Amino acid sequence: MSRRENRPTMAIVGAGVIGLSWARLAREHGWAVAITDPRPDLAEIVAGEFGEDPEVRVTGDLADAVRDADLVQENGPERLPIKQQLFAEIGAAAPAGAVLATSSSSITASEIASDLEADVAARLLVGHPFNPPELMPLVEVLPGARTASATTDRAVALYRDLHREPVVIAKELPGFVANRLQGAVSREARYLVQQGVVSPGDLDTILRNSLGLRWATIGLFEGNVLGGGPGGIRHLIEGVGAQTGSIEFGTPATDPVSMEALIESVEDTYGSGDEVYEVLRARRDRRTRAVLAALADDGHATTSSDPASR
Repeated sequence: MSRRENRPTMAIVGAGVIGLSWARLAREHGWAVAITDPRPDLAEIVAGEFGEDPEVRVTGDLADAVRDADLVQENGPERLPIKQQLFAEIGAAAPAGAVLATSSSSITASEIASDLEADVAARLLVGHPFNPPELMPLVEVLPGARTASATTDRAVALYRDLHREPVVIAKELPGFVANRLQGAVSREARYLVQQGVVSPGDLDTILRNSLGLRWATIGLFEGNVLGGGPGGIRHLIEGVGAQTGSIEFGTPATDPVSMEALIESVEDTYGSGDEVYEVLRARRDRRTRAVLAALADDGHATTSSDPASR
C-alpha cells in the first residue's frame, strides 16, 4: 500500500482516452490517483472528469506523479523510444515496490526494458487493457524477459483489487492475444463487407446477436464443448467442424480505394464526429454495464475454475 492513508495509488502517465478511463476505474475502487501529461489543458481536462476530488492529483512533473505509486500505468504514444525514455525516468522516481506497467497494445516489455537498469526492468511489464478499462474487465499481463516473477504476481493482485480479470500471457508476441483474435475477426468482417455479402450494420447485428452475446457469457472453447453436446468438442469437430473446415476464408483488400470505400460504408452506417462518438459511447457503456450487472447477478462474476460455479 502507498503511504497515502494506506490506500493504493495509481499514477497515470498520459491523460488520453485510456489514461482517463484507468483513472476513473481507480477512483471507483477507492484508490488515490496522480495524473501527469505534458498537454497544456491537463488541469481543465481532469477537472472536467473529477471536479475537485481531493484524491486526484494533477502534476506536470513525471517524477512527482509517480513518487507514491503502487501502480504506474503508462499510456503514452506507441513509440518505442518514447516509452523507453519515460520508463527510465519513471524507474528512477517511483517507489522500489511499485509495478511499472504500460498499456501498450503492441510494444513488449522486453523491447522497452532492453537498455534500462536491471532494477527498473525487473519491475516493468505490459498491463494491456481492453478499451475502456473502466468497463472491460480484461487486462493482459505480459512480463518481459527481465521482469521479476514477484512483479507479475503483484500486478495481478493489484488488477484484481480493481475488479479486473488479469490474464498472464506466457509468451511475448505482436498483438498479444486479444488483439490477434480481434484482428482475425476484423479481417474477415472487412472482406465480407467489401465483397458486398453484408452491410456494416447487418454484420454488427449478426455479431451482437450471435458470437458477441455467446462470448459475453462463455469463451470460444467452452462454447465448442457445449456445441458438441454430450460428445463435447470432439463431436463438434468431427461433425460441424469437419464441414466448416473446408471454408476458404477471404482476405480483405488493403488498397487505398477499397479501404476508403469500406470506411465510407461504415461512416454511412454509424456517422462520425464528436456528437456521434458521445452517443455511441453512452450507449456502449450503458449496455456493457447492463450485461456485466446481469452476469454478476447470475453468478458469472466468479473467478472460480470450477464449471459448476459458473
